[in-house]
Amino acid sequence: PITQQVSSHYDLLQNNLINNPLATCPANTALGMTINVDFRRGSVDSFIASGGAPSYSSDGVTFSVSRPGEAPQLSSLFYIMFGRVEVTMKAAPGAGIVSSLVLLSDTLDEIDFEWLGADDSEVQTNYFSKGQTTTYNRGQFNPAPNNQGEFITYIIDWTPQRIQWYVGGTLVRTLGYDEAEGQFPQTPMQVKFGA
Repeated sequence: PITQQVSSHYDLLQNNLINNPLATCPANTALGMTINVDFRRGSVDSFIASGGAPSYSSDGVTFSVSRPGEAPQLSSLFYIMFGRVEVTMKAAPGAGIVSSLVLLSDTLDEIDFEWLGADDSEVQTNYFSKGQTTTYNRGQFNPAPNNQGEFITYIIDWTPQRIQWYVGGTLVRTLGYDEAEGQFPQTPMQVKFGA
């Protein structure tokens, strides 16, 4: 399983707003198959670190934030166009820290889980299309008890018809294509997580 302790949604958006190719899009490297990454065995060639050096142990990958503005993360070198992403992790504790698992496209389509470090009882699920943030009514808080104290498996299952978010094997949210009112994410996305 993939494990993490800290991540940052802010850095993900900041990096993509600077490098946003809305006018032209280069070809993306597609995954095109199923992979299983176990960070307990160390780093892998399919993910690249930025914003800080992760450490690896028998618990998986750990990200450290030692000063304001740090935002370590791992990003896949591949893109997926629909699929299922499963992560087993502990969220990071601490006010002001946001752990996240994000599917993010070059045109700022996004599907994510976010954990606030000041609250270990819930997780937020979100989606965005083309970076449209004029309203923030696409988020939903879902139960995720003791998410900083124990490893929990989280799943994003994304198809052309719907997105489903799972916490510990329980379906907590389904978003149908029509429910998204023209804001359904539908461009190839990288898998990102970090601090």
